Amino acid sequence: MNGPPPQAWLNALLSLIQQAQLAMLRIWHALGWSGELHGQPAWPWTQRIAGETLLIDLGLARQLALTLLAVALAVACALVAAIWKRHRLTALAIGALALTIAPWPSTGLLLTPAAPTSFHINPSGFAVTSIATGARVYAQHCAACHGDDGRGEGRLSATLARWPPTFASPLLGRRAEGELFWHIAHGMRDARGHATMPAFAAQLGDTETWAVIDYMKTLAAGTGAAQQGSWPIPLRLPEVAVRCGRDAPRALSQWRRGQRVRVVMIDGTAAEQPFEDPRFLTLLVTPDGRAPGEAGQFRADCVAASADAWRVYAQIAGVDAAHPAGTTLLADRQGWLRARADGKRRAWSDADLLCTAGQQTAVQAAGTSSVGDDGLTALLLRIDAEPVRFVQGGFVH
Repeated sequence: MNGPPPQAWLNALLSLIQQAQLAMLRIWHALGWSGELHGQPAWPWTQRIAGETLLIDLGLARQLALTLLAVALAVACALVAAIWKRHRLTALAIGALALTIAPWPSTGLLLTPAAPTSFHINPSGFAVTSIATGARVYAQHCAACHGDDGRGEGRLSATLARWPPTFASPLLGRRAEGELFWHIAHGMRDARGHATMPAFAAQLGDTETWAVIDYMKTLAAGTGAAQQGSWPIPLRLPEVAVRCGRDAPRALSQWRRGQRVRVVMIDGTAAEQPFEDPRFLTLLVTPDGRAPGEAGQFRADCVAASADAWRVYAQIAGVDAAHPAGTTLLADRQGWLRARADGKRRAWSDADLLCTAGQQTAVQAAGTSSVGDDGLTALLLRIDAEPVRFVQGGFVH
């Protein structure tokens, strides 16, 4: 889960590569050179650039960055040669030299196999309703092999030629969602062509397939939190309708508007209802999706208007869905869930981080990982200082 230090040039490189591949896909599709599959443009090539490899191999990333700079210089020199005839030879020589000395990376390391759905986007928006649907699909079709907890220890796993992989590891986050979709829909085979996972396209529709991917991420987070004390991959706040007082419900993403969010699970009694805090927005999660009773001025009154949210957030937190009351989750300004506290503890500290970059920040170095209210402020400052970095097919906390 720990990765290379957050470097602006690496993030810019990964974003550039991702946008370049998406642009190629859109151009090919607009020209009619690639069709659609499962409702989205199909990736027409058998390989793609392995952004997840660049994320953890800084040497390869530097090679690619320097090579791209050399290509950009060569193109600029060619333009100069075309416009400025007097220095044409000099410009062409500089461009040729740049291409010659560029540290061209190995294609074997740079490229990775791709599926036609590699760049497909999950249309569910990682919503509570989709996760709940995915839970039912997973229990019916997946748990027998992959296990109820996603660790690959289901009742049929020992009978398989290859043991199912565990979801409670960074492995899930290193796969593009579109490639997970392809494997679920069309199955998997080993190097000898033997089936290692059956295809479910005939049994599951596209919506159900995307839903089970949403649930797999939720299951991975819950299992990791319960057994390892950390989320193996970053997880976003699940989308859900939020009702504040008597106002009409709004989507969570619209309600939070780039603010930090504190999610508090309560069983509906007014006595447990937390006060609002100016450092974040507070979202209550109750068993029936209804707001608790009146509890006085300045109490939180925004509630997740879905009964499914209770079980979904309990699973994410890695706590018993029968007794999750008091569990609190913190999300950063980008909507990534970052920290958790159970109902027994009132003081916050660095130990509550379940999603961390693994790097010492200025906040830590200054010794501000204390407890109590100051501990919560320090925790929020550290979360702000360590943003989650993402690239298609790979996450780093």
